[in-house]
Amino acid sequence: MPPVPSPPGNVSRRTLLTGATATAGLGLAGCGSLSSELGGGTPVKQWNLLAGGDGAVMTAMHEEFMAANPDINLEATTFAWGTPFYTRVVMGAAGGNAADVATSHVSRVKSGGNAADVATSHVSRVKSLSPGTILDHIELSELEEFGIKGEDFPEAIWDKCFVDDKLYAVPLDTHALVNYYNRDICAQANVLNPDGTLLETDGVEEYFDLLRAVKDVTGEYGTSLDTLAGWRQFWAFYRQQDGEMIFGDGDYEMDDGKALAAIEVLYKMAEEGLCPTFADGGQCAANFENGVSGLVQVGNWEIARFRLFEGLDFSMTEMPALYNGNRYTQGDSHGFVFPHHNSWDPEVRKATIAYVAYMVKNSFEWGAGGGHTPTYLPVTEGEDYQNLQPNAEYANVVHNVQFDPDAWFSGSAARLLDDSNAVLNQVYSQAMTPDVALATMKSRIEDLLALPNPVE
Repeated sequence: MPPVPSPPGNVSRRTLLTGATATAGLGLAGCGSLSSELGGGTPVKQWNLLAGGDGAVMTAMHEEFMAANPDINLEATTFAWGTPFYTRVVMGAAGGNAADVATSHVSRVKSGGNAADVATSHVSRVKSLSPGTILDHIELSELEEFGIKGEDFPEAIWDKCFVDDKLYAVPLDTHALVNYYNRDICAQANVLNPDGTLLETDGVEEYFDLLRAVKDVTGEYGTSLDTLAGWRQFWAFYRQQDGEMIFGDGDYEMDDGKALAAIEVLYKMAEEGLCPTFADGGQCAANFENGVSGLVQVGNWEIARFRLFEGLDFSMTEMPALYNGNRYTQGDSHGFVFPHHNSWDPEVRKATIAYVAYMVKNSFEWGAGGGHTPTYLPVTEGEDYQNLQPNAEYANVVHNVQFDPDAWFSGSAARLLDDSNAVLNQVYSQAMTPDVALATMKSRIEDLLALPNPVE
């Protein structure tokens, strides 16, 4: 599916129009900003990569933050998703001209002035952003002053935010591959529990049996999925087998048997017609919306799109457990990172921490509006969120999400994902057998290992 979801269906018309207007400008200019009209107070510059529906929800949250904190002047800027954003963070921090805070994928933190104060990043990207050089670390005591503690987050995600025992990101959410299901079709296929939730399956064959029952109703597919984004399914099913992919100096470890088994699942689903042999992001979603499939495996952020489709009675759950009873799934987290400053103004630093704490504590709105699951457990495990449907049904993804492996070329919008997707697309189309696909993936990985890390 596309990395940027459609506008959410449960935000107000005014908020949606505001966000749509802002993101329309981003499409032309490549970036846009929101700042306090008053222009007074302590200035905090925030960078993010969130447009579309996500951008509309974050814009609304920023407006609420500024109303609640009139002594802070927040200037939020949105850049193009993916590589352009991370390039901007790296160049800005290296040249002393970045934000105070940025929204990043936590998977990218390890990749890797007058800088931005805060940026929103994918947690998977924290290590690739050269912590200590491109990013400044965050003291735990700074967060505790505003009531934020490490034990309030899932341990595995919180640990991903550390590099060399220093904290470089504060996670906001989990966005992961999940299972959507059409209640009407699944009821006809007799694959629902008495309470209307999807039957849980255990193992590959039980899951295939469920898909066969659904396919008998639709006459086409059991499940839809994006065949151009096969890494997500591969990594979910590989990790369900407890498969590891560990990168070292010019070398790596991967369990070929488990990797082959995961690829064979993709191949056999398509071979039997249980899923499409080709479907891009738009076709993948349309298959589900139009009843061509009774299920669809896409990111939890697509809830916003499906809410807008009239007459679609759907719910959501976690990925099926194909191996070892695990419901592990591929995903990432957005988190707040602090681009490097040659010297922090104490008041700006404190205001930046206040912003991060506010966004985390008020992440119910983020989850309700965009489908991302908040990683702040007092929100996710709270009564209000547990009564929020269908979000509560897949809320456990915060404990089952599996980040991409640690490497500078891995994580959201990185080469490992793109190169693997190109191979796995040919598996779905039956143009490449699983054993050939595995050999090709390994060759692509070896090519990536031979490349120099651009931030070293």
